[in-house]
Amino acid sequence: MAKTLFQVEILTPEGKVFDDQVEMISTRTSVGSIGVLANHTPMLAMLDACELRLHKGDGDVLRFAQAEGYLQVGGNKAMLLIEEAVAADDLDAADLEVRLSTRRTELESLEDGSEAANVAARDIKRLEAFLSVASAD
Repeated sequence: MAKTLFQVEILTPEGKVFDDQVEMISTRTSVGSIGVLANHTPMLAMLDACELRLHKGDGDVLRFAQAEGYLQVGGNKAMLLIEEAVAADDLDAADLEVRLSTRRTELESLEDGSEAANVAARDIKRLEAFLSVASAD
């Protein structure tokens, strides 16, 4: 049985990453994992860095490494405004490991509670999520 499709748009500061219809979105908000289907009640949620899955139907799933951002659902549409989204196939695990190691080293030299330390901690969380997606293949 065919499931109802709905429009999903993913936008980053660099531009549009995705704009098509899907059966379901699987992602993680600041309060936990969520699945969004067609005709979902309107909502606005903060997104955490994680694996984003777009279920296109017939077992076809598009996977992305998703950075922090926002999810808006309403009018049988969903919009994800996120800092960064990279297709799982485009991730380079070796590069991510180097970047993660570098950022962890940098964090050690920063003053606890400083803005620079907060940014570094957020970067580390994002890189860990991206590496998890890259390693899942």
